[in-house]
Amino acid sequence: MRTLSKYLFFLLLAGVLLSAGPRSQNTYTLTRAYSVTILGTTNLRDWKDSVGNVTGEMVADLNGDGSVNLQGIRIKMEVRSIKSDMGAPMDNKTYSSLKADDYPEILFLLTAPVKLKQVHAGEQALSVKGNLTLAGVTRAVIMQVNSFVLGQDKLQFEGTQKLNMIDYGVKPPTALFGTIKARPEITIHFKTIFTNK
Repeated sequence: MRTLSKYLFFLLLAGVLLSAGPRSQNTYTLTRAYSVTILGTTNLRDWKDSVGNVTGEMVADLNGDGSVNLQGIRIKMEVRSIKSDMGAPMDNKTYSSLKADDYPEILFLLTAPVKLKQVHAGEQALSVKGNLTLAGVTRAVIMQVNSFVLGQDKLQFEGTQKLNMIDYGVKPPTALFGTIKARPEITIHFKTIFTNK
């Protein structure tokens, strides 16, 4: 009888410990309510690109205390969906510079888990570590991201990331026979909403 009591005690203890951990794991999908823009400058004026096709998935643990553990994020951006405010000639130069035929996607992968505290509808600043693959070159990046918990089933992220195209082996595009030359520094602005519905 004592052995049975010990066995039941350990079963109860294991149940308590398990219930104290992550409540459930959920897979979130990037909604169409996103915006990704790329800002840069040339020797003549500033320019702006918009990324039309972006897809993404996120795996997160929902904890009993209302916090969320982000375990994995994968975001893909289609290179040929990038459109410039400088028109089609610059678009084609961009696709060539980014080696779109060989590397049709820009990819971001989360490399370290991130915890969102219980913030309800408030804003929380995060430092997000990941790998960014551009034109076949992968480099580690640390992004400063603002997160918003819109509900248990919906999470929003906004942020800005500065890059140097040369770090990825990308030659900045030119136009009009070289009279317009893009500078290598660019800034990516993004707003994404993930949902598990």
